[in-house]
Amino acid sequence: MSFSLVPGFAQRYPKDEGDWLSGPDGPVIESCCTTLEEARSAEARGADRIELCTDLSVGGVTPSRDLIHDVVQALTIPVNVLIRPRTSLDFVYLEDEIQQMIADIEYSRSAGAAGIVVGALTPDGAIDLAAMRQLVAASQPLPVTFHRAYDVCTEDSFDALEKIIELGCARLLTSGRAATAWEGRGLLSQLVRRAGDRIIVMPGRGVTPANLSDLSAFTRAPEFHGTQLP
Repeated sequence: MSFSLVPGFAQRYPKDEGDWLSGPDGPVIESCCTTLEEARSAEARGADRIELCTDLSVGGVTPSRDLIHDVVQALTIPVNVLIRPRTSLDFVYLEDEIQQMIADIEYSRSAGAAGIVVGALTPDGAIDLAAMRQLVAASQPLPVTFHRAYDVCTEDSFDALEKIIELGCARLLTSGRAATAWEGRGLLSQLVRRAGDRIIVMPGRGVTPANLSDLSAFTRAPEFHGTQLP
């Protein structure tokens, strides 16, 4: 799987694209960070990629533009930016919020971010295809991760997966619709098999150095996400 990235990406991130997508030395590790110091520490410890956000106490929201700029400039590994304008457990957004998300995506892209992390649902809990089409289009040519809005989606697990694939998302971040990825490992394993090479299924939530090896062996997922990784 390969993606067309923004001009200058190869110069900013000297790692070969295939290295951080395929993880030749094991699964790709995405570290969730909220400050420049955390991001630098994660890179030094061997993270393959950063997901940048703020306010993890509410599940993360869009970081400030200054923070996006500073982290992208400081790191040599890819930085994906979470786009979530407010705390919303239902992930339902009004049109003016969608427009703000598009503006934040455009800034992140121009600042040199490597990818966008986003998700939107309808009031009845289905994947909001209309909103997501706008957000995915605004993200081009960057890869999009559909985040854990999937875990509270009311649609069938596999139907929702197919819709996310059809939207053109590059990866799905999910706990397997459970409180932790370990508890959701059964569904995660099924999602990985169902997805094949069409999308990356990336387990997240409660993934730690202590359970990473077992989770990797059980799910065969190519990438993992966590605040305690690597």
